[in-house]
Amino acid sequence: MKSVFADSFSFYAWINEGDAVHDKALEFSERTDLFLITTEWALCEVADGMARIPFREGVSDFFKNLWDDPYTRVLQSDPELFRAGLQVYSERNDKTWSLTDCISFVVMKRMGITEALTGDKHFVQAGFRALLLSPEESL
Repeated sequence: MKSVFADSFSFYAWINEGDAVHDKALEFSERTDLFLITTEWALCEVADGMARIPFREGVSDFFKNLWDDPYTRVLQSDPELFRAGLQVYSERNDKTWSLTDCISFVVMKRMGITEALTGDKHFVQAGFRALLLSPEESL
């Protein structure tokens, strides 16, 4: 089974039926040959973005489903990982990468993951393949 990193971008796309990549993201979520890795930091981004009523009602259920999904692993927050992400964030002041993205990049490198379920071009800039971008957008 292949591991891919699931970024908050993909979770927003799953939840929002009007999202431009909603259908494509759902296709990936239904595959049983993929094992999704994400972090509590990525989930925090989702919760922050869904804080408005009525969206926040479904966030807890969505997270519970992720934690219970046998094809998903949510990595817990960890001070050492936070510092490693902060180091990438500090070293790459030429980029507009968020701290959460930098933590995601550290996780991906440590776990040997090369593909992310995201449409965020920052992952491409960091040397990863963004599965929710078209080949033209990935350049």
